[in-house]
Amino acid sequence: MSRPITVVVVDDEPAIRRLFHASLSRAGYRVVEAGTAREAMAALAIDKPEVVLLDLGLPDRDGLELIPLIRGAGAAVIVVSARDATAQKVAALDLGADDYVSKPFDSEEVLARIRTALRHRLASESVTSVVRSGAVEIDLVARIVRKRGEEVHLTPKEYDLLAMLAKAAGRVVTHAQLLRAIWGPGHESDVEYLRVAARGIRRKLEDDPARPSLLRNEPGVGYRLLAG
Repeated sequence: MSRPITVVVVDDEPAIRRLFHASLSRAGYRVVEAGTAREAMAALAIDKPEVVLLDLGLPDRDGLELIPLIRGAGAAVIVVSARDATAQKVAALDLGADDYVSKPFDSEEVLARIRTALRHRLASESVTSVVRSGAVEIDLVARIVRKRGEEVHLTPKEYDLLAMLAKAAGRVVTHAQLLRAIWGPGHESDVEYLRVAARGIRRKLEDDPARPSLLRNEPGVGYRLLAG
């Protein structure tokens, strides 16, 4: 019998840890609590979690400093923090966080983000050549995009944007990450390039481009391709 998926909850507020412990346990996860960065690193080494829910405001260390360490240990990182400024979200995601949820939070939303992070973790360990989002199918090997079985022509930049989001399906990818990978390091502030490519993708793939259900904008942060 395989062990249940382990989630480490890192937060200096006992009430928050108890809330997560109750909801995660009901969902079938094994929960380990940590109130400090030191306890979090010990749990990472001993319990080998698949997911870490990380508060940034820890008493002994800035939570942002832990993100690369957690990712380096192979766990997904979902930041759950009262720091809801766009700059903080971008910083966390650029450092490797899988997602960011602002406090106060909805427990069901956090559970959904955990499921998405776990799916992405599993996909990254295997060969995923085709990603589906609603009626759209993205073949990452053949570089073909289909909507309801019909091939759709995208420009090279539109395809590169869609493919990069497909590889991280369900997760937000920051403007800087997208611009650096697709247009090059000298274009990290050229957000209008992304807007033009995203508009083209929506016009060609969304049923209603004015109400996108495929490609979601996270204002000031980045884009997310909705999975499933």
